Amino acid sequence: MKNLIIRGLSKTYLDPYAGAHVTAIADVSLEVVQGEFVSIVGPSGCGKSTLLNMIAGFIPPSRGEILLDGRSVKGPGPDRGVVFQSFALFPWKTVLGNVTFGPKMRGVPREERERIGREYLGLVGLAGAAGRYPAELSGGMQQRVGVARALANSPDLLLMDEPFASVDAQTRMTLQEELTRIWQERRPTILFVTHDVEEAVFLANRVIVLSSAPGRVLAELPVPLPRPRVWAPLVEDRDFKALVARVLGMVRPA
Repeated sequence: MKNLIIRGLSKTYLDPYAGAHVTAIADVSLEVVQGEFVSIVGPSGCGKSTLLNMIAGFIPPSRGEILLDGRSVKGPGPDRGVVFQSFALFPWKTVLGNVTFGPKMRGVPREERERIGREYLGLVGLAGAAGRYPAELSGGMQQRVGVARALANSPDLLLMDEPFASVDAQTRMTLQEELTRIWQERRPTILFVTHDVEEAVFLANRVIVLSSAPGRVLAELPVPLPRPRVWAPLVEDRDFKALVARVLGMVRPA
């Protein structure tokens, strides 16, 4: 089982403006089981993105440990795919070139990596866009390419940092529905950071709520809503609204 295990994780850094040390994350421990979809929510500035960046290996923790498949995370690696809020695509590469970049870096032969790339472009509904460039795509289409690129590298863990925040509301709902469909078809392990409580509940099997800074785990709530999930019926569902209200009460206490 390629589980993610986090034990006693903390991050303290020097704020050059305040001239003092600031603790962003304090003593966070959690586990994400292989094939699970977990959302992380919390107040602004609670360290959600800091936590994700430590798991990705972009920044080192001050204390604690991060284990993936029993191995300590010491830096970035192909076992973790990341989808950012900004689309972060290579503008000089075609859509197919962006998606096949990871397999190319791993030495996958051209024919095989193009097969992989086209497979994942089909999965995100962009089979016909392989030869286009990012500037020719809408924001929602670019983010689909970002998801396909991350999945094409076959990561053990997919890390998503508010990936739909920069698209319009209608596109965002479509992307959320597509992501749940992709998860059901392929069952990647996903850790999804968002400030949107409805999004967190809609997507996940479990929601982790962080406290105000320094971020600590306040609660871990299962989401027992049936799948497949689509917005039209779910937005009026009594259980969905009750769970959203419960999480929102933790994120924004009265």
